[in-house]
Amino acid sequence: MRSRLITVAVTLASFLSSGANARHKHNSAHHEFPTVEAPAGSIMGQSTSGIETFAGIPFAHPPIGQLRLRPPVRLQERLHFFNATGPAAYCPQITLSAEAQSTVDNAIGTGIITLPNIVGQEDCLTITIKRPMGVKEGHKLPVLFWIYGGGFQTGGTEQFNGSLFTSYANELNQPFIFVAVNYRLGGFGFLAGKEILVDGAANLGILDQRMGLEWVADNIASFGGDPDKVTIWGESAGSLSVAIQMALYDGDNTYKEKPLFRGAIMDSGSVMPAEAVDSAKGQDIYDQVTAAAGCAGLNSLQCLRGLDFETFRRAANSVPLDFSYTSISNSYMPRPDGRTITESTDVLFKTGRYSAVPMINGIQEDEGTLFMIFPRNITTTNALANYLSEYVFEKASDSQLHQLVDLYSPQPDAGSPYRTGNRGELYPGFKRNAALAGDLLFILQRRYQLAQATALNPNVPAWSYMGSYGHGTPGILGTSHASDLPHFFGGVPANYATYAMRRYYTNFIAHLDPNVCYQCDNSDLVKWPEWGATKQLLQFNANSSDLIDDDFRDDAYKFISAHTSVLRF
Repeated sequence: MRSRLITVAVTLASFLSSGANARHKHNSAHHEFPTVEAPAGSIMGQSTSGIETFAGIPFAHPPIGQLRLRPPVRLQERLHFFNATGPAAYCPQITLSAEAQSTVDNAIGTGIITLPNIVGQEDCLTITIKRPMGVKEGHKLPVLFWIYGGGFQTGGTEQFNGSLFTSYANELNQPFIFVAVNYRLGGFGFLAGKEILVDGAANLGILDQRMGLEWVADNIASFGGDPDKVTIWGESAGSLSVAIQMALYDGDNTYKEKPLFRGAIMDSGSVMPAEAVDSAKGQDIYDQVTAAAGCAGLNSLQCLRGLDFETFRRAANSVPLDFSYTSISNSYMPRPDGRTITESTDVLFKTGRYSAVPMINGIQEDEGTLFMIFPRNITTTNALANYLSEYVFEKASDSQLHQLVDLYSPQPDAGSPYRTGNRGELYPGFKRNAALAGDLLFILQRRYQLAQATALNPNVPAWSYMGSYGHGTPGILGTSHASDLPHFFGGVPANYATYAMRRYYTNFIAHLDPNVCYQCDNSDLVKWPEWGATKQLLQFNANSSDLIDDDFRDDAYKFISAHTSVLRF
C-alpha cells in the first residue's frame, strides 16, 4: 500500500517522454519492428534480445480537462499505425523532497534507495506488452498482468522492465505474455471526500486498472496470449490493488460474461482496512487540496478540473505524503465508496464478496523498517500509541491502542529487522516501531486475508511465503519492503532465492500451482504446501528455502483481527 515504489539497489534509467505516443507508417517487413493487428488497431513494437515490446498503447481517452477526476473513458476508435516502440509516459508522480532524500541517505546509506525525479503527465493511461520473439496470434500463452506499487503515489510501467522475467520463463519452456498497466496516482487517481463520492469520482486508479484488464480481454489474443489464462500480479500498492480487483464490485470480475483473471499473486499487500471515501480522514485531504489550489467553496471539484496541470499537481502534492513523519498514514489510497469498493476489503473477504481464485500471497520479513525511518521522536510506549491515535486510526480508543502497542516488546532484540539481536536500532524504539508497522500494513493483514479465504473457499488453493534473503545484511533494513523486486526485474546478483521465486511463479502462471512444471525438473525445489491445509509459509533465504509455521506474533494477530472495525487507515 503505502510503500513508495522503491528502487532498492536499482538505478532507474532516465525518463524520455518524447515520441511515446507518436503514430506513423512503417515497414512491417522489418523483423526488429514487429507489428500486431489487434481489435484496438495496428500496433508496431520493437525487438531487443529476444523480447518484443509494445509500449505505451493507450486504452482510454486522456483524462485531461473535463475528464480529469472522472472515471476512465474507453478509447473506441482504432489506432492506425501506432508507434509502440516506447517509452510509455508516466502518470503524474509525487517526488521525494531533498530533505526526505537526505534523511533516507543518512539513515541507511547514500544511493541505497533513490526515487526518480519524474513529474509525469495526465495523458498516461496505457498498456505495455512484452512477449518472446516469434510468438504469434493463436499461440494462446498465459498472461501475467503486472500492477506496479508505489504507495498509490509513484510508479509506472517503464520503471519495471519485464523482459528479464519474460526471458527466464521462455527458457523454462513455460513462456507467458507480460502486460503492465499505467493507472492514475495521488490526487489524480485517489482523491477522497464527500464531493468526490457524490460525483462518482472515487478510486479512479482502480478503475483504470480494471479498464486495462478489459483491454487485455479484448486484445491479448492478437499478441499470442490467452485471455482465459490471466494472472494478476502486484507488489505493495500493486498487491493491494490485486486484492481490490478480486473484491471489486463485490467480487464480480467478469467482462462480457467471462472472468478477467483466473489467478492472483500478491507481494507485500493484502486486505487493507480503510475508512470510507467521505470519512473525516478523506474529507480532510480533499479540503487541504482544494484550499491549496484556491478552489475552496462552492463547485470546488469543478474548479479542480479547470486548473492548469502544474497548479493542480502542486495542490495535490501539498498534503502529507510517503517518506515523511506520517508515512504509515497515506493521504491517497483506495477507499470504500459503496459502489465499486462496496465496503472495506477486510469485510469483503470475510463475507465472501470477492473472486475466489488460486493465489500466492506473501511478505518480506522486515516490512516495516522503511516506514519508520522518519518519526524519530517515537521512543516510548505512550509516544507510539499517541502517534497511532493522532495520525493513523481515528476511531480507536487510547486504551485499544495501548493494548496493541503493549503486545510488542520494547527490547531491540525482539524487533525488526528480526533475528539481529540489538543491531539495527536506528533510534531508541525504532525496531519496535518497525515491527508494529510491518504487521499492521502487510504481514498480519496477509494472514487475515488467507484465513478468511481458506475458511470460506477451502477448495480454492492458496500459498504463502516470507522473503528472508536479506537476513544478516548490515544496517537497519533487513529483508525490507520491496526487496523482492530486484529478483524479478534485475538489480541484484541472482542467488538461490532469485531462481526459486522465478521458478515457483512461472509454474503458477502456467498451471495455477507453484509446484507443477510439465517440462522442467522441480526436484531441487522444496514442495510448497498449501496454506489452508498446513498454515505454513515457504521462507526464501539467500541459499535455501525452508518451511515455517505461520503463527509468529499470534497475540498481535488476534488483537488486530478482532479490531479491524477501528484499526482502519
